[in-house]
Amino acid sequence: MIHNQLASRFRSYLVLERGLSDNTCSAYAGDAEAYLSWCEAKRTDPLKAEAPFLEEYLWELKTNQFLSPASIFRKTEALRAFYRFLRLEGETDKDPMHNFKSPHLPRKVPKYLTGEEMEKLLSFPPGHTFASLRVTAAIEILYATGIRVSELVNLRIESVNFQDGWLRVFGKGSKERLVPVSSRALASLEHYMSACAMRFGGKAVSSDLFLNASGRKISRVMMWKDIVKRGREAGVEIHPHPHLFRHTFATHLVQGGADLRSVQEMLGHASLNTTQIYAHLAREDLKKAHDKFHPDKD
Repeated sequence: MIHNQLASRFRSYLVLERGLSDNTCSAYAGDAEAYLSWCEAKRTDPLKAEAPFLEEYLWELKTNQFLSPASIFRKTEALRAFYRFLRLEGETDKDPMHNFKSPHLPRKVPKYLTGEEMEKLLSFPPGHTFASLRVTAAIEILYATGIRVSELVNLRIESVNFQDGWLRVFGKGSKERLVPVSSRALASLEHYMSACAMRFGGKAVSSDLFLNASGRKISRVMMWKDIVKRGREAGVEIHPHPHLFRHTFATHLVQGGADLRSVQEMLGHASLNTTQIYAHLAREDLKKAHDKFHPDKD
């Protein structure tokens, strides 16, 4: 019972005081609950746990549950936040994570769509149905702005400034940013909104921008299913990766010569280090171009 109360309080702390995204709060809270269950099974008080006990737990996750390095890294960070919370709450004066090093993660090059693939998607005839115009507008907005899918489905009608070409977006931790959006994407959005007006008429519907067939906010899962379906129709293989268009947006900007600071601001990255991966992609493209076109090639 005490452990359940700790987990519940930890979740509230993440939401109210850390300002983390809903997904991160849920993941960290779930990681803490799993750790507390381990403590109970091992008959160990988490308030008195030492660093070797934490090492044993993470080793168990790696060797017996076969978790990936990325999962181990996240769970390590969740436990670090959990013990920071316990100290702030005065539950313990010990922090077994104090000198604990998170596992090193190899930096993965994100997947993105090529210019040809994006052109196939963007030039695919949108049709005239409500659902078809909705997914067309969604793809246009995602590619034009680089916002997250979660940010897309949380857009409201008042989030769009059609006159000046801006979106008002609330990202991780409810941080607000203004993102420029192209006239092409706004035109697609207007066609979709016209379809909304025809479909729902004077009915009371949600003020969210992207609606489902019942007039309520569309879910991320449904939106992504529609995008994958459109990809098949357009002849583009789209893997269900929630950041695919975000990576595509950033990669194409950098390849076109955009500076990283501007890309960082549009993506809403807290640190430029997160944005640096796109510079790596641009360097790879330069190397390929050099190998292909330099007259001194083999």
